[in-house]
Amino acid sequence: MGEHISQEPHIKKRVLVLFGGQSGEHDVSLRSAQTVIGALDPARYDVVSIGITREGRWLTGGDPMAALTAHSPLFALSGGGDELVQEVESSDPTAALPVVMSGRIDVVFPVLHGPMGEDGTVQGMLELSGIPYVGSGVLGSAVAMDKGIAKTICAEAGIPQAKWMTVLRRDWERHTDRITAEIGEKLGYPCFTKPANMGSSVGVAKAHNAKELAECISIAARYDRRVIVEQGVDARELEISILGNDEPIASIAGEIRPSREFYDYEAKYIDDRSELIIPAKIDAATLSEIQRIAIEAFRALDLAGMARADFFLDRGTGELFLNEVNTIPGFTSISMYPMLWAASGISLPELVDRLIALAIERHAERRV
Repeated sequence: MGEHISQEPHIKKRVLVLFGGQSGEHDVSLRSAQTVIGALDPARYDVVSIGITREGRWLTGGDPMAALTAHSPLFALSGGGDELVQEVESSDPTAALPVVMSGRIDVVFPVLHGPMGEDGTVQGMLELSGIPYVGSGVLGSAVAMDKGIAKTICAEAGIPQAKWMTVLRRDWERHTDRITAEIGEKLGYPCFTKPANMGSSVGVAKAHNAKELAECISIAARYDRRVIVEQGVDARELEISILGNDEPIASIAGEIRPSREFYDYEAKYIDDRSELIIPAKIDAATLSEIQRIAIEAFRALDLAGMARADFFLDRGTGELFLNEVNTIPGFTSISMYPMLWAASGISLPELVDRLIALAIERHAERRV
């Protein structure tokens, strides 16, 4: 299925895994990177790790993972955090470039969620380095990260989506009453607010009325100058994984039943009461349509390697709406992307093998 990808198993490849980062998804990145590193077969890969602190310092030696997890609330480690960071060579991104561009790296696996990692910034640096990297390129990463731009492109491609609006933080501060009235008229309540450039449900809130709307927009505006406001839909939440370059394939679908009113950050990563149902209990026609739309969105946004597409299935009408597409989906133990592929017959070690092979293939094709 998909592109023909091959890799000489007898030649060990040197894989650089990038993790951490400056976004609100820093902690999730650490968990994802641990999973990816654990899935890389030591008989086939030599792994090099570079961690990026919340302040943007690049940790290029020692044990960057231990140094960063020591400061992470998602990990049980306690004490020694400052000492661990001091023991690891720390530098700014420019000084870290020689490590990346040393000629001893065969492929980079960025496990950076959110801004300054998933949005085309790191991808641009890797393009300049001339090193293959896993995932989408600069354009696809940038447009998919920005929910407003991605929604505009998908609308142009005829992909079904719930009604939405983009609100600038400055406009909101100056014209609160007018924008509140416009949202009530065009979208109604409940509605969801979220930063245009963020993931893992960071900064997402649900407004049940105009009074709550102000607080919800304020929460999203902490993370971005542009806020997306979406019409609330009484729907089941479905997700699907995509793998490939020019001939992508789609996994089976999974369903999320959040432990809270919606699938926010706490429901995803803090408590363990949300249900992940794999496979989703949907008919074959609905699954086929979700897969079709997911691949159509993948191509419309010019993505590569991997993506996870999130959908709403309206409980009343049965209509499908694309919610968003994530270009560096989570790889944690409870993340849908690897779980859906495992249920579709592709194990985690095979999945990372394929992603690395796709990165090398795409790099070679772009150099033709």
